[in-house]
Amino acid sequence: MTKLGTFYGIGVGPGDPDLLTVKAIRAIKEVDVIIAPKTEKKEGSVALEIARPYLKSDIEIIYQVFPMVKDFAESPEVFISNKEEILAILRQNKNVAFLTLGDPMFYSTYIYVFNLLKDENVNIETIPGVPAFLAIASKIGRPVAFGNDILSIIPATADVGNIDAALDASDTSVLMKVYKNFGEIVDTLAKHDMAQQATLVSRCGLPDENIIEDINAHKNDKINYLSTIITRRD
Repeated sequence: MTKLGTFYGIGVGPGDPDLLTVKAIRAIKEVDVIIAPKTEKKEGSVALEIARPYLKSDIEIIYQVFPMVKDFAESPEVFISNKEEILAILRQNKNVAFLTLGDPMFYSTYIYVFNLLKDENVNIETIPGVPAFLAIASKIGRPVAFGNDILSIIPATADVGNIDAALDASDTSVLMKVYKNFGEIVDTLAKHDMAQQATLVSRCGLPDENIIEDINAHKNDKINYLSTIITRRD
């Protein structure tokens, strides 16, 4: 039987290279191949740029394009093709690292790849990373939850009824993926008395980081894809 390399799913955090764990850095320095995920519209990979300070000079980098879909079933052939490319490398007994923003098991493209590979008799090691909303909380000095607080983490792309229900049930809420319908989200938060306490941070830890304290004043702005809101009830 051909010996397979190890597949690492590595969370690189939201943007600051100093937030990578020691374990993540060690794995990045030791693997043979880096998989850098990107979307069709982007030239490079944000996750790769975050990890770049730790790459060895002779590392092989492979860019894989992943569509921005809500469900694997929308475009399974792309994910399966990328899985086969990774398997081919592992069968050469090479160790492969798949870089992903934030944490690998938290709203990540890596999850789709992980689910495809876990039944392929592959040795998989997933290395956690700092989720953006926790880095943001530290950046702005806002406790995410304390005491008996109920916290909801909500993708802004979810059904409006589900968003309303989650906000109703929560003391503190984190809203992700607010770039598509930011104005609507601001109005929804206002309806739940959660707009005044809201802070939006885009591209946390990256050179062009942007912090918006008054989301109402910016509700018509175009918001970056990597944007998150943390708020609590007034």
